Amino acid sequence: MSRPLVTQTQSRASTIRPVATMAEADSLIVHLMDVMDALLAIVTEETTQVRAGKLSAARKLEVSKTELSQLYVTGSARLQASQSYLAQMAPGILAAFRKRHELFQAVLQMNLTVLATAHAVSEGIIRGVSAELARKAMPAGYGASGRSALPQRHHAQPLALSRML
Repeated sequence: MSRPLVTQTQSRASTIRPVATMAEADSLIVHLMDVMDALLAIVTEETTQVRAGKLSAARKLEVSKTELSQLYVTGSARLQASQSYLAQMAPGILAAFRKRHELFQAVLQMNLTVLATAHAVSEGIIRGVSAELARKAMPAGYGASGRSALPQRHHAQPLALSRML
């Protein structure tokens, strides 16, 4: 039997142990910075590959990106749980991390924009191909108004697409 989502979230939040020493805080920040650097490299590579139209190469980065994202989320949750300690004991480190995180967010936003653009272009191509196939499948003739009959959406044939790139 599955537990409710709220209970699962609460149990995860209660298992996150905040840092208690400066050595732990330094270790956490260094770990998060390393993960962020690796994730930035993967996201930048993915953005470059998608812009170049090399979708299969970009797709190969998915596993690494997912693993690094999970590490980042876990580390960020611990950082969030440790925020009051870090604000008192190491405000400079916390401020530097926030500044670095803003750069990280900007790169992620650019990546999301590129991915959304590629998705929109792909969708437009598929819709165009589908419309052209429906138009060609429509018998040539004129409608009641004397104009060429346009294909109706409910008469369109399904379009099969191979996702192998």
